[in-house]
Amino acid sequence: MSSAPILALHWSDWLALFAQYLTLSLMSVGGAITTAPEMHRYLVDQQHWLSDFQFNDSIAIAQAAPGPNILFVALLGWNIGLNAGGLATALLGALITMTGILLPSTTLVCLAARWGHANRDLPAVRAFKQGMGPVVVALLIATGWILASAHPASQWPLWVVTAATVLIVLRSKMHLLWLLGAGAVLGGFGLV
Repeated sequence: MSSAPILALHWSDWLALFAQYLTLSLMSVGGAITTAPEMHRYLVDQQHWLSDFQFNDSIAIAQAAPGPNILFVALLGWNIGLNAGGLATALLGALITMTGILLPSTTLVCLAARWGHANRDLPAVRAFKQGMGPVVVALLIATGWILASAHPASQWPLWVVTAATVLIVLRSKMHLLWLLGAGAVLGGFGLV
C-alpha cells in the first residue's frame, strides 16, 4: 500500500531549492551547519516542505553518523524528496541540495586558499582570518537556538542539561565527548 505524496513539487520548486542552496553555500563560513537557521526558515517556515521534527531529526541523525557533518544537507533534500513522492524524488532532493551547497563553496575555497597562501603575510589577510572567528561562533549559536526552540519549556530537564553542559564546557577542560556520553546515558534512561 503506497501513500500519496505530501508535496507536489514542480521543476521550478526544485530549481528554487537548488538556487537557495547555491546562495547558502557562500554564506557557510564555519561549515554548512552555520546556515541551518536559514535552511530552517526556508524549508520549514516559508515553503513548508519539512516539519520541525523532520528538520531536527535530519540534523541529529547526520551529526550522530560517522562521516562529514554536511550529511544533514543530503538528509534534508532526501526528506523533501520523500515528502514529494518517493525514492526517485528523494535521490533528486539529496543530489540537488548537496550539489547546491558544495559547488560554490568548494570552488571559492580552492581559489581563496591559493590566493591566501600566496599572500598570507599581508595584514589584511591576517585580519580577515582573525575576524572570522566571532562570525562563526555567532552562526553556531544561532543554529543551536533554532534546534533548541523546537523543544517546549515543559521539557525543562533538557534545558537544565543543556545549561549545565555549557557551563562545564566554559569552566573546565573536560573533553566534550564525556559530556555527549553523559547526555546519551541520561537520554537512554529517559531522563531528558
